[in-house]
Amino acid sequence: MRATEFINEARDDGVVHPEHAAASQGIVRMRDIGGYDRTYHLNRIWMATAMADGKSAKPVDMDAASWMEKYNVAVPYTDAEHLMVLAAMATIPTDSKELLKRSKSMEPKDTNTVSPVANWMKKK
Repeated sequence: MRATEFINEARDDGVVHPEHAAASQGIVRMRDIGGYDRTYHLNRIWMATAMADGKSAKPVDMDAASWMEKYNVAVPYTDAEHLMVLAAMATIPTDSKELLKRSKSMEPKDTNTVSPVANWMKKK
């Protein structure tokens, strides 16, 4: 017995098996241009798919890439964690850019800072 007789992956690279084709209503194979990050690309594809109306193949109104795109992102909570990330990047060769300088976080202006429940409880 030859290996090609029991290893299906060894045959017809890139060709859909006839049984799969018969059971399918269509298949689209895709990846990001260059093939660098298939997971990120697929995430963006499914986001755009969710926004599409299903009536046309016109592009939807969304950015093709997020602000982090093909980069990993660290968002340390404390000063110590921030220094730990900087130390790690000093150890491991890293292509990085500090997008926001370390500072104290603030609640958005439209966030409730006083509990509406407390006022309701006073009226009772």
